[in-house]
Amino acid sequence: MSMHTSKLTRQRVRSAWLFLAPVLVVLALVAGWPLLKTIAYSFTDASLIDPASAHFIGFDNFTYLLLDSNWWSAVWNTVVFAAVSVALETVLGLVIALALNAQFPGRGSLRAAVLIPWAIPTVVSAKMWSWMFNDVFGVINHMLLAVHLISHPVAWLASPHTALLSIILVDVWKTTPFMALLLLAGLQMLPQECYESARVDGVHPLKVFFRITLPLLKPALTVAIIFRLLDALRMFDLVYVMSGNDRDTMSMSVYARQQLIDFGGLGYGSAAATMIFAIIALFTVVYLTVARVGREEG
Repeated sequence: MSMHTSKLTRQRVRSAWLFLAPVLVVLALVAGWPLLKTIAYSFTDASLIDPASAHFIGFDNFTYLLLDSNWWSAVWNTVVFAAVSVALETVLGLVIALALNAQFPGRGSLRAAVLIPWAIPTVVSAKMWSWMFNDVFGVINHMLLAVHLISHPVAWLASPHTALLSIILVDVWKTTPFMALLLLAGLQMLPQECYESARVDGVHPLKVFFRITLPLLKPALTVAIIFRLLDALRMFDLVYVMSGNDRDTMSMSVYARQQLIDFGGLGYGSAAATMIFAIIALFTVVYLTVARVGREEG
């Protein structure tokens, strides 16, 4: 009986690999090969004009990268952007998810309306908000002047004090619905027996939230946060459209693009891209390790 079961298991494993093979081949072609080429170029002095004349220079690109103050400024901007935006999106997304999880007329229509910012392409959103933040004819300044919160128009995207904050606010506006959607799915999977027992016992709603909802929602919350953090760490389109290569807002991806395209440094730009990949991969490994340890201790 055990031999039959073992044989059946091996057949299922082979069938699974057979079905997965086409997907793995496609991933290797569209993702794996470009990644390997990028890593290979990062160890050369390749130029975008003539990649074929590249020479191996070892870790020189990475050494210069780690000594470049503009790179560290981009790293800092990316970390601040990721930390602040994901924190705000998590809190607001949880509030919206809790509201949409309640029973009220028109809930379906409201859920669809909430997803509109997320459905708008990022480039369109960035351009739209850039016009709204304009210091001459932007609607943001007009509204703030009307309620006397500011005394004169502010160049939101031109000032080093407000440019990154403005981009973060746009990202929060656009991506909070994504967090809300993931958390709403998690809320709808929670067992209702716990809430019925708490209602019978007369437990205060705040205690129900912190002692029942949050602990049970932790897996969905963790997945939503890791997805958004990985996305925020490689942010490019929103930052580039709204502020271009501005040093005060430049992300790591924008820095890599500038070195590769604007300056034609295929080798150095590839080194920056490889470093971004390494940072995100390291973050993912650390997160998965911590999560596994937490599950084992739990």
